[in-house]
Amino acid sequence: MPIDPKVAIGAELPGTSFTWTASDVLLYHLALGAGGDPTSPHELRYALEDDLRVLPTFGVVAPSLRVFEPPSVSFPGISVDLAKVLHGSQGITVHGPIPVEGKARIDSRIAEVWDKGKAAVIVQEATATSPDGVLLWTTRSSIFARGEGGFGGERGPAAVPFEPSREPDLVIDTPTMPQQALLYRLCGDRNPLHADPAFAAAAGFSAPILHGLCTYGIVAKALTDAALDADTRRVRSFDARFAGVVYPGDTLRTSAWVDGDTIHATTTVPARDDVAVLAGITLTV
Repeated sequence: MPIDPKVAIGAELPGTSFTWTASDVLLYHLALGAGGDPTSPHELRYALEDDLRVLPTFGVVAPSLRVFEPPSVSFPGISVDLAKVLHGSQGITVHGPIPVEGKARIDSRIAEVWDKGKAAVIVQEATATSPDGVLLWTTRSSIFARGEGGFGGERGPAAVPFEPSREPDLVIDTPTMPQQALLYRLCGDRNPLHADPAFAAAAGFSAPILHGLCTYGIVAKALTDAALDADTRRVRSFDARFAGVVYPGDTLRTSAWVDGDTIHATTTVPARDDVAVLAGITLTV
């Protein structure tokens, strides 16, 4: 059986230690498109060491900045084909501003395994801790494994979409760069789907597609800039579901509703019939 929830749920995964530098943070921000206005004080918070502030979504990629091999989806009680796997959702909660440079240990576990009938959803939680035991951030992600359902597990909760009762408080248009995926792959994800036209065509795409986590970071930055005066230190958490494909060069439109300390949002591509690319976006301060 490819999935045995009795073995998988709660299973601890091997931990690993990692380091990061200011250069890693700068590269990540630039790969998201920071510095488009190189004289803006707000943009320089992302792109210059003098007042460098770390966008919290950096914590999602920091443990794998120097891991270039594609991951296998083989955990205790779980063994599925990587080709059947899609990134379903991603969230991060920071327990204080992420340091500009540092060292940490990441420890992960399988939190949930849900049987959706024709697919399985595998939820992983991870915590990053400093060498002196301080909790830095917590992440929660899900992967959607097509064709791997039917193993007799619980179906899990249905996503409850945010239903706005008014026009958005903010509408943010964010252009992406034609070379964005080539830049972002330097942050660790070297999957040829994001760089090789022939590989992308074989996978059914008209061109290499942008990394989902790049879109995730771009939108986190856009909301931080527009709603929080570009002060990354005010962000406590950022969550989103991956809903569609972005091609480098697309312009993203993020519609946001501010509700106290929570911002709800959706991101679409207007030029492609307003197709949704991120859904269920929640930023808290």
